[in-house]
Amino acid sequence: MKILRKIIRIDEDLCNGCGLCVPDCAEGSLQIIDGKARLVADKLCDGLGACLGACPTGALQIIEREAEDFDEEAVEEFLAHKKKQESMKISPKASGCPSARLQTFAPQTPCQTANKPSLAVTGGTSVLSHWPVQIRLVPPTAPFLQHADLLVAADCTAISAPNFQTDFLVGKVVMMGCPKFDDAASYVQRFAEIITACNLNSLTLLIMEVPCCASMVGIIKQAMEQAGKSVPVEQITLSTRGEIISRSQW
Repeated sequence: MKILRKIIRIDEDLCNGCGLCVPDCAEGSLQIIDGKARLVADKLCDGLGACLGACPTGALQIIEREAEDFDEEAVEEFLAHKKKQESMKISPKASGCPSARLQTFAPQTPCQTANKPSLAVTGGTSVLSHWPVQIRLVPPTAPFLQHADLLVAADCTAISAPNFQTDFLVGKVVMMGCPKFDDAASYVQRFAEIITACNLNSLTLLIMEVPCCASMVGIIKQAMEQAGKSVPVEQITLSTRGEIISRSQW
C-alpha cells in the first residue's frame, strides 16, 4: 500500500556514480547500478536522509511523494540476503574458482629489487607477492595480510602509472578494486575486518583524480571507524596521465 511520505530522490543528471552515498545508507537501499546511484526499493528507504551529506554533486534530496511505507523487516531480510550473496561471491571455498585460490610467492631480496630499476624496461619478474589481488576476493584471513604494508589501489592506477610495480608495489601487499562498479558497503566491511584482525603496519591508498575514485577515501575512513582502530595512511592521487598530483598522510 502506498502512502504519502518522505523518500530519497536521485537526480541522474547530477549523479556521477561516485558511490559515496552508498556506505551512508544503513538500510542498503542505495546501490550503484549502470554507473548511477539507484534506489533499490521504496520500502527500503526510511526517508531520513543520512546519505545527503555524502553526495558531492547535490544529486540527492528528500522529497515527499506516494511510496510504499518503510518496512524495517524487509530491510533486515534484504541486508541478510545481501550479506549471504557477498559471502558466497568472495569465498574461495564457496566458488572453487582458481582465480580466488590463495597463493603466496617467494619474496624478492633487496638486492634483486635494487637491480631491477624498471620492470617495463628490463623485462624483469613481477614483484607481486600474492594472489588474488581483487578486494572482493582477498579474505581477511589471508596470511599475507598479517602485519602487512597494504597498498589499496584503484583498478585504473595500474594502467595509468608507467611504473606501477616499481614505484608503488615493492614491499607491499596489494588489494585492487573499483568503488564505482563494486559495492562500496561491502568494501567498508571487508577493510574493517582486515583492520581489526591483521595488525597492518601501514596503508597506502592509490587513487585517480576522477570523482568516483574519491569514494575510496571515505571507504577506508569508515572502515577504520567501524573497526575502532586506525592505521597510518598515505594517500597518493594520480592524474589520468599517471603523474602524481598529490600526496598526503592521515
